[in-house]
Amino acid sequence: MQKWIMSGLFFIACALAIVLMFNLPGKEQVAQENKPTMPKVTLDAAKAEATVKANCISCHGDQLEGKVGPSLQKVGAQLTNEQIFTTVTKGKDAMPSFKDKLKPEEIANVAEWLAAKK
Repeated sequence: MQKWIMSGLFFIACALAIVLMFNLPGKEQVAQENKPTMPKVTLDAAKAEATVKANCISCHGDQLEGKVGPSLQKVGAQLTNEQIFTTVTKGKDAMPSFKDKLKPEEIANVAEWLAAKK
């Protein structure tokens, strides 16, 4: 009797595993869903600089030389504008997310401005 119960439980577990295997999203799909989409903007350097001064200099310094946060003076040589947009939007390590503080267009403008720093 126990063999039948154990066999039934094993069969159910295998069937559940197969169903989940074909229905759960893959790593690539999850990464795409969690990646914010950068809106198209025309670079406005004055607005970007004002946004940076209002939100970023306490950690990155008034010349973007780095303090608590890393230097951003040549960040465009290391990251694309989309990568910068994602980092500012979602945050990274000790950096907080700015998605609730800034509009996506403001973040995109800052990302374009920082990406030009090479």
